[in-house]
Amino acid sequence: MNTLQAGDKAPAFSLPDQDGKAISLSDFPGKKVLLYFYPKAMTPGCTVQAQGMRDVKAELDELNVVVLGVSIDPVKRLGKFIERDNLNFTLLSDEDHAVAEKFGVWGEKKFMGKVYDGLHRISFLINEQGEIEHVFNKFKTKTHHEVVLDYLNQGTK
Repeated sequence: MNTLQAGDKAPAFSLPDQDGKAISLSDFPGKKVLLYFYPKAMTPGCTVQAQGMRDVKAELDELNVVVLGVSIDPVKRLGKFIERDNLNFTLLSDEDHAVAEKFGVWGEKKFMGKVYDGLHRISFLINEQGEIEHVFNKFKTKTHHEVVLDYLNQGTK
């Protein structure tokens, strides 16, 4: 797994959202984009992480940050996740994990003695110039939103 780092150009992509509408990185000129990869919609850890993002959306909006959650779930499951948890940001379906591979977050995982390929829980803050400004790869699901806000607020103090 060769994860992109701060300073790298973010790869262009287009993925279907929870409604099947194509969303591209280029759809957000003049904004920062928090592209967060999570393993599976409606699982306990991913739910806590998404709810945290939902709860700080107003603060992220004030900081000019758009949140895009990416998983390998089908579009239909994403719609259910948004509805069930009242999520107020966009979820994207990367079923063939092509975008995850471009960002270097698809690779070997270990769980309960099993080794398999899967999506790693890593987030990228992409700046207004389309470069990766920061990589969030050390956080707990329940505090992910706090780690992101702490980083963003460092620049405003």
